[in-house]
Amino acid sequence: MPDQLLFAMEVTLNGLMAGVMYALVALGFVLIYKASGIFNYAQGVLALFAALTLVGIQQGQVPFAHLINAMTGLHVESFGWTVPSLLAILLTLGVMVLLALAIEKLVLKHLVNQPPIILFMATIGMAYFLEGFGDVMWGADIKKLDVGLPQGISETVEGLTDSLFGYGFFIDNLDIVATVVAVALVTALTLFSQYSKQGRALRAVADDHQAALSVGISLRFIWILVWSIAGFVALVAGIMWGSKSGVQFSLSLIALKALPVLMLGGFTSIPGAIVGGLIIGVGEKLFEFFAGPLIGGATENWFAYVLALLFLVFRPQGLFGEKIIERV
Repeated sequence: MPDQLLFAMEVTLNGLMAGVMYALVALGFVLIYKASGIFNYAQGVLALFAALTLVGIQQGQVPFAHLINAMTGLHVESFGWTVPSLLAILLTLGVMVLLALAIEKLVLKHLVNQPPIILFMATIGMAYFLEGFGDVMWGADIKKLDVGLPQGISETVEGLTDSLFGYGFFIDNLDIVATVVAVALVTALTLFSQYSKQGRALRAVADDHQAALSVGISLRFIWILVWSIAGFVALVAGIMWGSKSGVQFSLSLIALKALPVLMLGGFTSIPGAIVGGLIIGVGEKLFEFFAGPLIGGATENWFAYVLALLFLVFRPQGLFGEKIIERV
């Protein structure tokens, strides 16, 4: 088999893995959009805040240590113990649920039946607040996140592809784990959305807040539920991205790459988030591989947005999104 074809196959496989990582972030956006009809600008910061909290709990770090030291003159850093990874993840999930309760209590309940632009602006405010709050709470230094996930090149994949093609593909174990987790999440969330009572209520709330309230649906419960689930998805995404590149404040920028994923898959489709992520992941890798050398490289920085722009022109609802027709 020609080397060029083998390289293209390896690039495609790596693109699929990268697409799964994008899709993990996009899932949180889809959940919030289905419940409120708005694009949640704060989803990337939720992933950052979850990852910061997880590392802080794992390392036994004292919250607001920098602030305490500045105000009291003390030198408090940590409690002097570490927390096992599984317990730290469960505690972080609890923090994300409490955060969902706070968001509903302090922000969302005051914005019932407001125009979508008002809710969108509220998520922008939440994003900047949470980013600053995470900085004060856990510090701004780059942190290493290790919850015991396998990392490094998969020898199994390398050996299998070497025996099949005479060339071993270099695939990261962490990307394989992320793929398995993403498939499980999409399956669970799709079943929840389509077949559970809460899932149907979620869709009703997205259509009309007042109508949902009039038939006895608790808007408060639905918003707490969906923001809690979005917090869980953000925690999973934060773990995967944090384990891959460290927990740093640029982690919140992954939300920008999730935007073209949503435009391709559709803002209301959970499976569409995965399909859109895979298209973006594979597309940008293959385009960089074939066209990058001809046009100077660095095409991964803009390819996804150009592809999303084309979809907006020819299919604005995305591949799986609902085509909305309003009668006037």
